[in-house]
Amino acid sequence: MAIRGAELLQHQFDEGLYGEAEVLALAKALSIQHLAEAGILHSRAGKVRLLRREELPGDWDPSTVGRLTVWEVTQHLIRRLDQKGEKETANLKAKIGGMAEIARDLAYRLYTLCERKGWAEEAGYYNSLVVAWPSMASEAFELQ
Repeated sequence: MAIRGAELLQHQFDEGLYGEAEVLALAKALSIQHLAEAGILHSRAGKVRLLRREELPGDWDPSTVGRLTVWEVTQHLIRRLDQKGEKETANLKAKIGGMAEIARDLAYRLYTLCERKGWAEEAGYYNSLVVAWPSMASEAFELQ
């Protein structure tokens, strides 16, 4: 998500008010409806929350998504790395293309934010993507 971690800093993955989320989304030319359709946000009864990585579809294919968000790409890369390792994540990175680099930058920023907030477990996921990146970058390059 192009919001660059603002929503994570406010609510992490807990529910927040729809109106607050809409203001953040509109500031980045997004909409709550688009984020819900992208499968990264749940919206109901005036509340919204970002979906946790384990709630994301395991068979996600970026080529079938009309408009990718950086948040979505970052979370799927982390999920793939956690569940299937570096080689499979490199395959996904190759499919994503240039947005993968932006996702890595977001992961680094979110790692820093989580560290400041004392969210060690969440920080670890973002850090794992950043640390594995050089190895995955060479693997993805070989796949192209």
